[in-house]
Amino acid sequence: MRLLLVEDEAPLARALVEHLKSENHLCDWFDNLTEARLAAEASDYDLVLLDLQLPDGDGLTLLSTVRGYSHYIPIIIMTARDKISDRIKGLNLGADDYVIKPFDLQELSARIHTVTRRNLENASQLIKLGPLEFDLERRSSLRDGQPVQLTAKEWSLLEFLLRRANNVIAKSALEEALYSFEGDIESNAIEAHISRLRAKLGKDVILTHRGLGYSITR
Repeated sequence: MRLLLVEDEAPLARALVEHLKSENHLCDWFDNLTEARLAAEASDYDLVLLDLQLPDGDGLTLLSTVRGYSHYIPIIIMTARDKISDRIKGLNLGADDYVIKPFDLQELSARIHTVTRRNLENASQLIKLGPLEFDLERRSSLRDGQPVQLTAKEWSLLEFLLRRANNVIAKSALEEALYSFEGDIESNAIEAHISRLRAKLGKDVILTHRGLGYSITR
């Protein structure tokens, strides 16, 4: 998954980025509301981790903004505010969960798993395409019953296409979904990832629409 992390405590943010990376998530980190809002509006995130006390305002304003155009992106608030009234306000504004600092990284992973699973309840979590089987909840792939080892970026690209099956996705959208704002994107990066996916899963699993983008048909 691609996550948006909004946190102004640099040591905590760096620890979160490394932890999330170890769990095969891609993470864009911003330490202020202004840049985080621009990122949220420009990119298609799978989940938001949101601090409330930020240098340029209250994180609840970003929560309200995101909920204004998206009801499905899971949002987890991370904050030192432990008053019941603060929790109720955040949840009423549309947060999916509320984590009080300090918290254990494994606890956060469990909460991410829970809200993501809840978000998938109305969608198929197990997708079968001929000899292929994809489990979106466990982020696993099988080919003819045998596990297929995918890198974090390969899985993220595959998941992005699977969640938007039967739609043609532009190369630019795939680039935004896979790379952080700080990362350099090589001109043939998407093509290289898709080529490797086809080698592992089968040459016909991802379709190329010349001049338009890529798709997976279910």
